[in-house]
Amino acid sequence: MSAVAQDRSTGDTAAVRTEDTIVTSSKARVALAITRLATGFIFLWAFLDKTFGLKYSTGWAAEGETPSKSWLEGGTPAQGFMKFGTQGPFKDFFANLASPLADWLFMLSMLGVGAAVMLGIGLRVSAVVGAFVMAMMWLAEWPPTQGSTNPLVDYHVIYALVLIVVALTFAGDTWGLGKWWARLPIVQKQGWLR
Repeated sequence: MSAVAQDRSTGDTAAVRTEDTIVTSSKARVALAITRLATGFIFLWAFLDKTFGLKYSTGWAAEGETPSKSWLEGGTPAQGFMKFGTQGPFKDFFANLASPLADWLFMLSMLGVGAAVMLGIGLRVSAVVGAFVMAMMWLAEWPPTQGSTNPLVDYHVIYALVLIVVALTFAGDTWGLGKWWARLPIVQKQGWLR
């Protein structure tokens, strides 16, 4: 039961592409769904931990250090990193961008990307936003300090690539709301929302 869309260039109708037309192995679709859910949870967890201070990266401190505050307690989830966690030639650039607006944009992107990826909807937009945020975070820490695991490819790059693969394969169709989302009239008219 696939939706039908009209090709604007030719006027022909064609079935809307779904994950099973791109990824023909059911096991691969399940693996992509698990990868999608895990990646979405990484983004959603960053939002939850920074908002509520759940004592993982936010609110936790080694002995003798001051714990960081949650966003609800007046913490600054993006500003702190942009002012004190950056290094290299772009350090001043990121420090100058640090503001309450940066906190809001960062937190909304973590919530939006995390929720959308976990639900399997809006994966193209999520891939663009998430990959942009990951690229900026990678750039903020570039070049990696001596002793890093890899001088070029770190988890920021991997997360960005996973988001892109998930979007290109319509991985939200398996164990997600992707097929329902694709049938919405606005998504059919505005394919970039897929």
